[in-house]
Amino acid sequence: MFATPAFAQAAGAPAGGAAAFSQFLPLILIFVIMYFMLIRPQQKRAKEHRAMVEALRRGDQVVTQGGIVGKVTHVREDGELEVEIAPNVKVRVIKSTVVQVLSKTEPAANAG
Repeated sequence: MFATPAFAQAAGAPAGGAAAFSQFLPLILIFVIMYFMLIRPQQKRAKEHRAMVEALRRGDQVVTQGGIVGKVTHVREDGELEVEIAPNVKVRVIKSTVVQVLSKTEPAANAG
């Protein structure tokens, strides 16, 4: 009825490196799937956002994380923008809070 200790020891796990690898294979596959489905797309979005923020210039119409829509009037070097949200109403906004650029201004033509 009960398994004797000697019989239970005989049914042990197979020895060798292949057995250890086969035990870690599901964990490795889970990490690979998570990398391609979560980590990589998030890094790509962060890179695109960083490029968008760096390309901001005067005259661009932007939307902030708080939902404020306005036109960039001044780009500061310390990571801030001055955004006009209504006539003669300007606010300072952190560059990284810009989530979307609604309309880009054309670069000024070189006067030659």
